[in-house]
Amino acid sequence: MASPMAKALAARKGIDISQLVGSGADGVIRAADVEAAPAAAPAAEPAAAAAAPVAAPPVVSPDGSFTEIPLTNMRKAIAKRLTQSKQDIPHYYLTVEIVLDELLAVRSQLNQEGTGKFKLSVTDFLIKASSKALLDVPAANSQWADTCIKQFHNADISVAVATDSGLITPIVFTANNKGLRQINSDMSDLKTKASEGKLQPHEFQGGTFTISNLGMMGIQHFTAVINPPQSCILAVGAPEKKLVPINNDKGFETQTVMNVSLSCDHRVVDGAVGAQWLASFKSYLEKPLNLLL
Repeated sequence: MASPMAKALAARKGIDISQLVGSGADGVIRAADVEAAPAAAPAAEPAAAAAAPVAAPPVVSPDGSFTEIPLTNMRKAIAKRLTQSKQDIPHYYLTVEIVLDELLAVRSQLNQEGTGKFKLSVTDFLIKASSKALLDVPAANSQWADTCIKQFHNADISVAVATDSGLITPIVFTANNKGLRQINSDMSDLKTKASEGKLQPHEFQGGTFTISNLGMMGIQHFTAVINPPQSCILAVGAPEKKLVPINNDKGFETQTVMNVSLSCDHRVVDGAVGAQWLASFKSYLEKPLNLLL
């Protein structure tokens, strides 16, 4: 974990912040730690590339019944962080159903007016709604730090992205200050970098809140493991059509609904706070014009 100033300084100096040892509380990397680190070495000559370590190949068991696949550094990191999360963080889960028809209509209209310059996704709306709800309920935009609770003033939204190497969570920084089009542009760039393995450490380390969306894979409901040291993660399911009783000639109408589940760290976010955040988030999605204000 590193301070925002340390991340920015490391990016400017070309230093891999993940290799530094922090001197701050709980091992937080500070700007002074980055200043004290040696500058990044100049780019290696092309011939040196041959010296790069080669990943060990999979090994088939003698009887051919299974294959041992060596662990990548990313897989080791995922295993370590998620095991730590489930062991150390007291999770609880809240679920609500959200009506999406108005959001889908606004999204369609905005994309039409964009005339091909951009194509907003539902995820873009989720990021923006999450950021606004975090400012409405700042207690949810916080982290446990042993001796205190850190409450952040901006919403840096991590978004889970699946790659061939494993799951990574690039960050849309200060999403609360960005419009839907800028969020869409940021996510497009981050997804491309993630798929090509070109994300810099400061682009995926940190964040104050995470969104994991499996809706595009047809999953209707799930709960996610909190991404430490964050306190909340939102699991998003697939939209589905639903008949809803209503006082009209037919006695019902069809709505597009989506289930979302919020996983919370009970040390930081009490149940009432989690419920308040979900209520705010739901309101923004069901009245999406408020996201444009």
